[in-house]
Amino acid sequence: MVRPTWVLKSNVLRVVIETMDTRNLDLGLLVTLETLLAERNVTHAARRLNLSQPALSARLARLRDALGDPLLIPGQRGMIPTQRALELMQPLHEALEGVRRVVEQGAPINPETLRATVVIAASDYVQYALLTRYSIALRAEAPMIRIAWRAFDMMALTTQLERGEVDLALATPEHAPAAMRQRRLFEEEYVVVARQGHPAIRGVLDLDLFCALDHVVVSPQGGGFTGPTDAALEAIGRRRTVALSTSGFLIVPEIVSRSDMIALIPRRIADGWSDRVQVLEPPLQIPGFVITSIWHERTTNHPVQSWLRDRLAALA
Repeated sequence: MVRPTWVLKSNVLRVVIETMDTRNLDLGLLVTLETLLAERNVTHAARRLNLSQPALSARLARLRDALGDPLLIPGQRGMIPTQRALELMQPLHEALEGVRRVVEQGAPINPETLRATVVIAASDYVQYALLTRYSIALRAEAPMIRIAWRAFDMMALTTQLERGEVDLALATPEHAPAAMRQRRLFEEEYVVVARQGHPAIRGVLDLDLFCALDHVVVSPQGGGFTGPTDAALEAIGRRRTVALSTSGFLIVPEIVSRSDMIALIPRRIADGWSDRVQVLEPPLQIPGFVITSIWHERTTNHPVQSWLRDRLAALA
């Protein structure tokens, strides 16, 4: 017989609890342990749990007594989990997620009273193009939700999602780990930006001038001087001159507005600078890109997480 997921997770929780001295143990203490293992910092964990540091330290002492293990020991950068703590971290988190789903299943979402913290990883471009509007909209609709933005780190993303350090990531599909769930949000295209009053550009840009002018390019990893535009130019036997490489999109319009350099940037950024720069169509076809939301399977049916993803998709 196939057993419901919440039953399996409850059994995991039972195993976790049975390894402890449960006489002075409650579910709140397990939530405290989950948060401490995720944050690995007493100050951060206390803030997340809305507790004072002395209160959290007292809970940690109770957990250490119950488990007969120090769980977290001081390190150079926060706290370091013991081997016992590492063994408990994933099953404890999965078990508590199962309990949350059981409790919340079928309960209607009331945005005005919803309390939650959502951590979203995204590039500076996505933060500007989508997360700014999303965060403002959520603040009006669900004022007790807290939102944390963090830089998108492709190498660490799988671990961050598995450990619950990141709830949602926004990136192109090719940057999504294979094991994670995805949802298409929007498609973006590139446009050329040049400063108002540029001596060589008056609202149009042909291919010869495009190749002759100095360009600013974005290299997310830093130091690169080529991109999709250069591949498109090479395909037709042309080249451009790249004078400056930067790691993020948001500074590019500022650079362009103060110089005679031009750049290709996403339209959603360029539209915000249309009163200070010329926004032009590229003189050749440059491939755009798609932005998707990425999350871990364990949060797929979580009511609050699902609602937050739906609101983001609706806005996008």
